[in-house]
Formats: sequence, structure tokens, C-alpha cells
Amino acid sequence: MQNNGFYTNKTLNVRGKLVDLSMPRVMGILNVTPDSFHDGKKYMNPESALRQAKKMLDDGADIIDVGGYSSRPGAADISEEEEASRVMPVIKLILEQYPETILSIDTFRASIAQQAVDSGASMINDISGGGLDVKMFETVAALKVPYVVMHMRGTPQTMSGLTEYKNIIQDITHYFQHKIFALRDLGVKDIILDPGFGFAKSVDHNFELLQGLHHFRMLGVPILAGLSRKSMIWRTLGGNAQEALTGTIALNTLALTQGASILRVHDVREAVECIKLLSHLPAPSHHY
Repeated sequence: MQNNGFYTNKTLNVRGKLVDLSMPRVMGILNVTPDSFHDGKKYMNPESALRQAKKMLDDGADIIDVGGYSSRPGAADISEEEEASRVMPVIKLILEQYPETILSIDTFRASIAQQAVDSGASMINDISGGGLDVKMFETVAALKVPYVVMHMRGTPQTMSGLTEYKNIIQDITHYFQHKIFALRDLGVKDIILDPGFGFAKSVDHNFELLQGLHHFRMLGVPILAGLSRKSMIWRTLGGNAQEALTGTIALNTLALTQGASILRVHDVREAVECIKLLSHLPAPSHHY
């Protein structure tokens, strides 16, 4: 794994338990939506979602990320009540069966984050980085749970038209600097950044972002890479999301060498194997 001299926090405090990130971790995606780009409709009832959660845990997932609002480009907007009705029964059922599971709630709404954490979730994953709900940062601070702050412009309905950047690495670095400062000012200690592959970015932007991922280590917080079956893979190779596993493995491997601490994936076993293999590389030597 790349070491370019920046100090990065390597632990998360998850409800009093320290999670060590010196070895990268795997976050399994559990979408309880009818319209997600890869697994829409598969896990809409709590029992099917529970079976998938069990499979991901058996395959080595460290975190399960439950989401009830599809964030694919042009996805339908749904009410808070509809989102809550999708995710809360799943969170409760998984934790009844597997109480030690670290569950993340994938939402940009503070009220859903609050309900999910009250139901046992222990992380918040916000695609909007607090940009779609002014109450999110203060809610995160009050809940004292790790928070994934992602880069996105606009909303899932409008982001495809917001892809102009002067310098994508610099622009996103400035975005995260402002977000991290605001969160620290509120007392949030455990922050993870996600550059938001596929969100308000062209295919070329996504590859530039991946190649420059290590630059974000200067911000001193862990990096989450969400590349799994994204359109940057299948638009480049041809095919569709269902045929993008090999490409996902390749790009996840590159993200790990660029300093990613968490891989957010649909296919857990393959991501775990990437991490295990790369962990056997000798540490880089430094010559001065």
C-alpha cells in the first residue's frame, strides 16, 4: 500500500470499539431499493436483505451499508417516510440476528440517520456530504458516530449535468477541506472521505481521480473508494454493470495501492481477496 509521508488516522471509534484501518476494510453494499443500478429489486423484503447480509458477513465484510434511496443518475426522488420504511426493518432484523455487525446507513437525510442510529446503526454514509440536509452535520456531531462525507454536486437527479472542473483533484480537495473543518468545528472525530466516483464526473474525470487518489491522504482522514460496478468500468470495457466484476477487481486493486482504507463493494469475497494479496507486498523502502 502506498505511503507518501502523510499521516492518516488509522482507527475508527464505532460505539466504543476501535476499528483498525491499518489493514483496509470492506464495506458491503445492501441496497433495499427497486431501482439501484446493479441490484435493484433484489433485496426489497427484509428476509432477502438478511440473507444477503449473512452472505456478505460470511464472505468477510467488516461493514454492511444499508441504503433505501437510489443514487444512480436520474433516480426517482422518494419521501423520507418511504426511505424509512425500506431501511428500518432491515437494520433491526440484521442486528437481531447478527448483533455485532457494524451497520452503516446510506442516507443524505438527517432524520433517517437519526432513526437508523437509534435502531442500532453505527455509521452514517452521506453521498451529499451534508449538502442536501442542513441538519446533517449537527446530527452527526450529536450521534458521535463515524461519518462518510462524499463529494457530489447537485442531486442524483441533476448531477450528470454538473461535470465542469478547473482541476478535479484540487477542486475536490478544497471541497473536503471545507467539510472537514466544519465537522471538526462541531466536534466530529471520525471522518472518512469518499471522492464520489461517478457522481457529477465524466468517465475521464473518474480515472483521473483514481490515479490521484493518494493526494487526498494529505487531509489526514481515511479514504473510502466506491468503484464497484460503476459505469466508468462498463462504459470503457463495453457491456453493463452485471459484467463489470473483473473491472471492479482491477480498479479496487489500484485504489488500494493509492491509499484507500475502505472498499465499498457489491462483491465482498473478491474485495477481501484483493486486500489479502496486497497485504503480502513488502513495505516500500525509502531512499533519502
